[in-house]
Amino acid sequence: MAYKITEECINCGACEPECNINHAIAEGNPVYVIDHAKCTECVGNYATPRCVEVCPVDACVPDPGRKETKEQLLAKWRRLHPGQQPVMT
Repeated sequence: MAYKITEECINCGACEPECNINHAIAEGNPVYVIDHAKCTECVGNYATPRCVEVCPVDACVPDPGRKETKEQLLAKWRRLHPGQQPVMT
């Protein structure tokens, strides 16, 4: 499932540069937001979601309304990066 950023976000910006491959995170008002169409939970790039690892207030959480399998996330990654091979599968 894609991730989302909760209201606990302190708008520190730590998560945005961690999503430098899919560019799914952007500054919102008042908190950062994750574009579910681009979020692959870092499948294809890393073993774990980078935003979760760097968020100082644990505001990056799975979005229960956007459940996806690992295969679906990898297919999304391939659509976002045509002609490239994932680093992590």
